Amino acid sequence: MRTILISLLAALMMAASAQADPSGKYSVSGTNPDDGKKYTGTVEVTRTGETYSVVWRIGNDVFNGTAIAGYIEVGNYVAGAATVDDTVLSVAYSSGNSYGLAVYVQQSDGAWEGVWTYGGGTKVATELWLPM
Repeated sequence: MRTILISLLAALMMAASAQADPSGKYSVSGTNPDDGKKYTGTVEVTRTGETYSVVWRIGNDVFNGTAIAGYIEVGNYVAGAATVDDTVLSVAYSSGNSYGLAVYVQQSDGAWEGVWTYGGGTKVATELWLPM
């Protein structure tokens, strides 16, 4: 867990040169935290005022999320209302009785890499969004 957090912080520092503005459609691939099984699908991010709506479609399942965002400015993380400069997303999501948390950092090529877990989870897994 500590290694993942250190990697995420390093990625935050490198995200300053990313393309920004997370709004759009992405293909998504990832792994489940408990069994490591891989999955694919799509995710759509839409700015909704000061936040973002995040909707995943994985197989027959739909996960709805709300994200708060931020960006790196002169080596410091700046969080606040959604802007076109956002390169970091923190998402709370739900689907039926399931809920969880995910954090993504935009990469210099426009992809988003992140980690996620579900409510009550004890492990984290990775996820990658590629622009469509």
